[in-house]
Amino acid sequence: MWLITEYEPVTLFSLKISSATASGGKTLLAPTPYALKMAILDAACRAFGVANSEERWPEIRDLWIAISPPKRVVVTNLFQKVLRPRRNPIPMDQADAGYFQKTIGYREYAHMQGPLKIALGQPNEDTKTWLEELAYQITYLGKRGSFLQLIEPPHWDESLPASFVELTAEPTGFPIQGTLQIMDDCTPSLSFEKVNVYSSKSVSLGKDRITRTIVLPYRPVKSSRSFTYYERSDL
Repeated sequence: MWLITEYEPVTLFSLKISSATASGGKTLLAPTPYALKMAILDAACRAFGVANSEERWPEIRDLWIAISPPKRVVVTNLFQKVLRPRRNPIPMDQADAGYFQKTIGYREYAHMQGPLKIALGQPNEDTKTWLEELAYQITYLGKRGSFLQLIEPPHWDESLPASFVELTAEPTGFPIQGTLQIMDDCTPSLSFEKVNVYSSKSVSLGKDRITRTIVLPYRPVKSSRSFTYYERSDL
């Protein structure tokens, strides 16, 4: 069974690949399985409490994830002034003194036109009720501020619709009219303690957090030095 949800992005979307640095990195065109599972866990902590969410974490971690991305996406790229904590202190009488260092960073933001559909699979009968409840609680995905709004009540489907792309399964081919994306996901051994931001343990890339090569059905239509316009190639 698949829980099908439909959201409308209401702000720009931004989510860098897990290996990107703080200074730069291209945005992905859609949220990753890891980002979606963290959003579900965040909603569970707010709705059910931390202790209850810890019990449900293995079911959240092992969910199958599929998406049907919006019909059009425009990615804008720019250099932005940012403040970064200074590694080495400098004398306070200098012009650039202070805790923060002024620098620039490369940023990309995606404007999605159309609904973003998300499918969550592999729930058991006990999971179905509370997972559907949490679908109403998700308000942003990716970088904080990438807000979205639920526009259709969640519903269950026995099979995955043809317009969806599975993100938790390795692709069996590379469509010519597709765009490659490197997306991260949880490993089956990732514990709640490691994803808990208040814990001293951290998530290790390659051990607790793996990456997959996913092909989204997008083709670039037009581009310049400041933007790239994509359209779905399968609609």
